[in-house]
Amino acid sequence: MSGPGLSVSASAARNLATATVTSVQNAANTPRFLLRLLPFVDVPGGVYRVNRRAVVLAKPGRIDLAAEGEGRTVRPGSLRAVPLFSRLGDAELAALAGRFTESRHRAGDIIAEEGSTGRSLVVVADGTVELILSGPYKGHLRQGLATRGDYFGDGDLLGEAAPAPAVRALSAVTLLTLERAAVEDEAIASRIAQYREERDRLRGHTNSHGEQGIELLAVHAGEPRLPTTFVDYEIDPREYHLSTIQTILNTHTRVTDLYSNEIDQLREQIRLTVDAVKEREEWELLNNSQFGLLNEVSPRQRIPTRGGPPTPDDLDELLTLVWKKPAFFVAHPRAIAAFGREATRRGVPPVVVHLFGAPFITWRGVPLVPSDKLPIDIDPVTGAQTTSILLLRVGEGEQGVVGLHKSGVTGEIEPGLSVRYMGTNDHSIASHLVTRYFSAAVLVEDATARLDSVLLGNYHDYA
Repeated sequence: MSGPGLSVSASAARNLATATVTSVQNAANTPRFLLRLLPFVDVPGGVYRVNRRAVVLAKPGRIDLAAEGEGRTVRPGSLRAVPLFSRLGDAELAALAGRFTESRHRAGDIIAEEGSTGRSLVVVADGTVELILSGPYKGHLRQGLATRGDYFGDGDLLGEAAPAPAVRALSAVTLLTLERAAVEDEAIASRIAQYREERDRLRGHTNSHGEQGIELLAVHAGEPRLPTTFVDYEIDPREYHLSTIQTILNTHTRVTDLYSNEIDQLREQIRLTVDAVKEREEWELLNNSQFGLLNEVSPRQRIPTRGGPPTPDDLDELLTLVWKKPAFFVAHPRAIAAFGREATRRGVPPVVVHLFGAPFITWRGVPLVPSDKLPIDIDPVTGAQTTSILLLRVGEGEQGVVGLHKSGVTGEIEPGLSVRYMGTNDHSIASHLVTRYFSAAVLVEDATARLDSVLLGNYHDYA
């Protein structure tokens, strides 16, 4: 047994000291860069209407597919995504959907040779195919990629297609094919003829987005008759209603009265709850089925990766789709890491910029903003993990993406976010209603683009 010490012990002295306490640490908290970078518009009436020019010529879309046993079938109504079929009735579409035949191909297979004739409408049910043409010099040119829901060969049904490209499977693919004989039925042929007549009549009088053109005349001499024109609008424009995130926060008055000497207990409870609300808001802005940015991307603005991992070529393709003042990419941190590996492999390590005191890698000067709210899909057969990368143009003035909220609500602690006292019950529990009103709107289709099938698990062995 040791004798008495020469001074008071540290363990005893700690009993007289006041501990320095921190606020509650929250491992689920993230920087929520998307909420910081997305410009928000105040919506006093709770509804945001996006008026656009009227589209008078059907635009290509993406075909929906349904699983049937181990195979895939076409949902009849989605065949209107093929402009050729946009005038067909439900019964005619159902008849066409039942005439598709399925075929399967392995990665690397040449499905069709360049210039081959007698082709048909082909829908990609699973996997990715590459459409290739011979270049004017040596080598080949990629005409495009087609992934699930995409189609090609619709011009072949009418015998008016451009030079047919070679079709090669980049992965294991399942294709659904509709033979030309399927559209020779009298009722179907007459509806297709109506579409062709309208298309030919409007050709030269619409722009590349299917909107009716504005007639103009450029002259440098003479006194020609000037054209007349007008701009037509959508009859039924898209309206965005503000969504709501709410919860009731309960605190016991004894706790808030007695234990708020260092940190205000009520404020701390509100801070943590508000953090959770904002985390959920960012998730909804990306994933909500009604207005989430992942789901709002137009089918024509969705492309697959060429080989799985996200390469500089893939991000360049995204930039060609959102070339009017692209603001930033949004990607899962693991997708950003995967892109960094591919860029470094090619000898073009991305440039780093600093925003909000944090480093961001960039591509072509556009920052890649991380968010763990983008989902990661796991293939049930191979276990491969894939995700998507978004590219956005933002702001009302740029016809981009905007966030929506309503400011000025009762109990507001910041625009669109309120904490309202609801009273104290007979158990001495005080209740506060926490509410966030928000949404997001895409003003023009080319304000967003999405890179799909982004493979995450690819690493390079530099040894």
